[in-house]
Amino acid sequence: MIKKVIQLTIIITAALYCGIASAHGKVSIEEDTCTRRLDDDSMVHMSAYQPQHEPSDQYCTEIPREGNTLLVIDLVDQALRNIPVGIRVVRGTSEVDDETVTYLRPSYHPDGVMRGETSLDKGLYTVFITGEAVPPVHYRHPLRVQMINYANVFRAAIGPLIALLLLTLLGYKLMKSQQAQDWRASRRLR
Repeated sequence: MIKKVIQLTIIITAALYCGIASAHGKVSIEEDTCTRRLDDDSMVHMSAYQPQHEPSDQYCTEIPREGNTLLVIDLVDQALRNIPVGIRVVRGTSEVDDETVTYLRPSYHPDGVMRGETSLDKGLYTVFITGEAVPPVHYRHPLRVQMINYANVFRAAIGPLIALLLLTLLGYKLMKSQQAQDWRASRRLR
C-alpha cells in the first residue's frame, strides 16, 4: 500500500508539472503565445526585451520589471510587409479612451521587422498593431508589467500542495499502522 501511495504521489506531481511547463523559444510559430493571428491567417509575433535588467531574456505578455522596454514585432505574413503598419502602446486596454504611451506612425517594413522603444511603469498595457489595408488589419497584444499573475502562482503551487497532502496522508497511515502493531504486540505480552 505504501508503495502505491508513493507511486501515485510521484505520478500526480509529474503530471501537474508537465502541464505548467512552457517554453517560449522551442515551439512552432503557430503555437507561440507571442503570436497573434487574424481570421485570414495573417500573423504577427511580438517580443519584448529589457537589456538593462536581463540582456538575453525575451518576454511576451509578462514583463517582469518597469523601465525601458524594446518591442520587436515580426510581420510573419508577407502581405503585411507591403502595407504601412504602425504601433500604438496604451496604458490600459482601450485604444481610444486610454493614455497613449508610445506611437510609431505607420510605415513600410520590407524586412518584416518593426522596432520600437518605450518606457513602461507597473500596470496593464495593450500594444495595438495596425496595418493600413482594405479592410484594415488590427492586432491586440496585452502586456502586464511587474504584476503578479495569481493564476500562474496557483498552477505552480498546486502540484507541491497535492504532493504534501499525499505525503501527510501516507505519514498518518504509517503512524496508525505502527501504533496498531505496537498495541497488538503489547496485548500479546500481557
